[in-house]
Amino acid sequence: MTVRTVVTARSLRALDWLNFFVANVQTGFGPFIASYLASHKWTQGEIGMVLSVGTISAMVSQVPGGAAVDALRNKKGAAAWAIGAIILSAMLLAISPTVLPVIAAEVFHGFASCMLTPALAAISFALVGRANLGDRLGRNARWASIGSAVAAGLMGLFGEYYSPRAVFFLTAGLAVPALIALAMIQRTDTIELPQAVPTPEQLERRESLRELLRDKRMLLFAACIVLFHLSNAAMLNLAAGEVTAGMGDNVQLVIAACIIVPQAIVAMMSPWVGRSAERWGRRPILLLGFSALPIRALLFAGISSPYLLVPVQMLDGLSAAVFGVMLPLIAADVAGDKGRYNLCIGLFGLAAGIGATLSTTAAGFVADRFGNTVSFFGLAAAGALAVLLVWAAMPETRDAATLSNGNGDGAPVTGRGKSAAR
Repeated sequence: MTVRTVVTARSLRALDWLNFFVANVQTGFGPFIASYLASHKWTQGEIGMVLSVGTISAMVSQVPGGAAVDALRNKKGAAAWAIGAIILSAMLLAISPTVLPVIAAEVFHGFASCMLTPALAAISFALVGRANLGDRLGRNARWASIGSAVAAGLMGLFGEYYSPRAVFFLTAGLAVPALIALAMIQRTDTIELPQAVPTPEQLERRESLRELLRDKRMLLFAACIVLFHLSNAAMLNLAAGEVTAGMGDNVQLVIAACIIVPQAIVAMMSPWVGRSAERWGRRPILLLGFSALPIRALLFAGISSPYLLVPVQMLDGLSAAVFGVMLPLIAADVAGDKGRYNLCIGLFGLAAGIGATLSTTAAGFVADRFGNTVSFFGLAAAGALAVLLVWAAMPETRDAATLSNGNGDGAPVTGRGKSAAR
């Protein structure tokens, strides 16, 4: 017989640090890979090829990764395997920056990331229950943003004063405290939450993939995600490439500020986003975050000073805070009580990958033939379509959610109760 336990404060604090160190680790697989490979005489074509392998492997792995997390009773196991695969990826990059090891590293990292994101959401769901999930996801996003900003600074210093290779040894090293934080979280299959008894009907409602794909809310939000990333993914690269040409040594500082400032905005706003989504519903918050996309694109179309990039990028922080919290929260609304929460997150991740791939391809094509201004107008139009779709078609999902804490008062779990739905 499995012993049931209540959620401990230590587990919740460890989840904060897990998000912090996971963000540290993931930062090492950002723009640092391209500069590292270039320092080893890779051509831009070769770099683009291996990065495309990583993108494709991540897109292909989104749905299987979510389904794999759903299949595991203890979600900590999925997170541990994913972090282990990321350590392996970082070591392959650091030890042997040649074609086959780099491709293997990109494939391992792509699949690991697609398990890690839903695993963190599932651990959060298990620890706090459905009623407090919005607050918890906002807190996760805050710690992840702080972790990304700290890691970007550390990795930049290591790359500058040691070597580009040192960035990936540091990435592997930062995964160790992530595993320690994960070990401090209690098993998710032994947790009990007050007033969280699933009905027999809920226990039987484990949707198939086909049934999930027929859910109007899931399909509409997936379409919103495609349009969001179609508008967002290429925006900063396009703007930075145009207005920073000829800056010289200061260009890296401006690009770094364009990354760090939105992370600071995300860290400040994410808890508010989570609380407000529970209080006011999902649609008003989605409209707020998505509305920043067309405004940002139009501002980029009109600026010529590289120093204006940073204040415009503050709007990216608003959009990122809303999107980062709302994706797993709406997934919980749609599939949290049907045994397909992580599969739903995987489907949303696939939609994001499709939108981002189309964005970079289409924006580059239009910019080459018609100019950057026309390309920005196209990105603004995609963002406006995303806003219109949320406003005109996206239903409110909060009212359809089955709260796992019956009193819904957001109080911490301190007493005995029945076991939560797994």
